[in-house]
Amino acid sequence: MTIGNLKDYLLAFIPIFVAIDVIGGLPIFLALTQRLAHEERGRIVRQSVFTALSIALGFLFVGKLVFSILGVGVYDFQVAGGLILLVFAIHDLLYGHKPPGSSTLDNIGIVPLGTPLLVGPAVLSAILLCVDSYGYIPTTVSIVLNMLIVWTVFRHSTRISGLVGEGGCLAFAKVASVLLGAIAVMLIRKGVMAMIGLAAT
Repeated sequence: MTIGNLKDYLLAFIPIFVAIDVIGGLPIFLALTQRLAHEERGRIVRQSVFTALSIALGFLFVGKLVFSILGVGVYDFQVAGGLILLVFAIHDLLYGHKPPGSSTLDNIGIVPLGTPLLVGPAVLSAILLCVDSYGYIPTTVSIVLNMLIVWTVFRHSTRISGLVGEGGCLAFAKVASVLLGAIAVMLIRKGVMAMIGLAAT
């Protein structure tokens, strides 16, 4: 594997990582599972990661097909996806993560943890943008690695929360939102410049 290939894997990993923002979502996970026994919390962790992974991989392979049928081009989605990521980044900077609506204990790993907390519109947009920029294999690997990180963080959520505290989680979430906003602006800029280049030819 060349350095160029490794760079593609890294560049595909970062947008998805900051879009998921697992540390920023950790307080919500703790709030939803704080009264559960250790075994039940473990089941919720597995359920949420499996749900998020299934949605992400499904959208990875079906999303591009849907957009190609609709006639949506790469540069169209770069601008639209960048705008979506930018809106989510600004919203998280101003308001932070909000606990999703109530759900029964049987399916909180599916909704709201698996989606929309872990895999929502921002993550889905990041996935398709990464596919267009870096290809299927780097994007697939980055999704799997990110879900392993999510599983690890949720599995050891109480310990991590105790170490970094609520303030630490909030600070990490704000930094991730700034990074996501910067990535969004970069994508919008590339998409607009590409459209201008096509129009000029």
